[in-house]
Amino acid sequence: MTLHPQAQAVLDLLNAAPTQLKELPPAEARAAYDRFILPRNFDPVSLGKVEDRMIHGPAGELRVRIYTPEGASGPRPVFLFIHGGGFVIGSIESRDPQCRLICRDVGCIVISVDYRLAPEDPFPAAPDDCWATLQWCADNATALGGDSARIAVGGESAGGNLAAGLARRARDSGGPALAAQILVYPLTDMYFEQNLPSYKYLDEDYFLTREQMAWYCECYAPGVTRTDDVLLSPCKEENLSGLPPAQIITAEFDPLRDDGKRYGERMAEAGVPVEYTCISGMIHGYWHYGKLIDAASEALQLNIDALNRAFSPTT
Repeated sequence: MTLHPQAQAVLDLLNAAPTQLKELPPAEARAAYDRFILPRNFDPVSLGKVEDRMIHGPAGELRVRIYTPEGASGPRPVFLFIHGGGFVIGSIESRDPQCRLICRDVGCIVISVDYRLAPEDPFPAAPDDCWATLQWCADNATALGGDSARIAVGGESAGGNLAAGLARRARDSGGPALAAQILVYPLTDMYFEQNLPSYKYLDEDYFLTREQMAWYCECYAPGVTRTDDVLLSPCKEENLSGLPPAQIITAEFDPLRDDGKRYGERMAEAGVPVEYTCISGMIHGYWHYGKLIDAASEALQLNIDALNRAFSPTT
């Protein structure tokens, strides 16, 4: 396949930026990133209730945004969503439209976490914050109108890394039991140690470059260039059995394509149900350009369908 014209158009817009994100101070990079995404993402849909709340985290208070569907009655399933952005940028706000659509179309409570970002708060701040949030979700599901027996986790890119880590951590900690893990172009091999074919795209012009990844990594885990830490690189986990069912969606021209694919293959080999889809002609990040890229709707609908299946009562 060739690069889809819609992906090329977004890539052209990204390349037209006067300053690369990695050349900006972190706070300015975050603001620039959100300014670019927000007007190009889906329009936010109305819900029964959307509220920000502060919860107790490992280093102080953490902000979460709680989305509740219209006419919520009876315990609703709960989906913990973790935004991407290389552990350095990204926000609740820039993925707010996706969380709203998932909440509405799955009929679940969605909780999006504002975890600490690097370089101000390097590894393991992000996974520790996400773990604390998952525990809070389980402990407070009933009070929120949710069902503590039907919790799923998910995220895109760096958020997929953190969601995969939560699935493993929950398994090894004896809970909470998870109904699914939803991973959109996840980073599971932090330092590209598997030498997979799609890594060649790091040296080409498909948005996620080797220089960009080096910046993320140096901010997140300064001085580290390889690792056996499964919280940094979930692919380093030797035992992938007993993990929750996974949906993995990648993009054809994404350096992380084969990272996600291989992680899914290894989970399947370990007996985990895995649904894998690679979206043709797409680049990394397409998921949050709902107004510009039709495949964003396609991928989000796949996420919604997977969550509906995961949360459906078994017969």
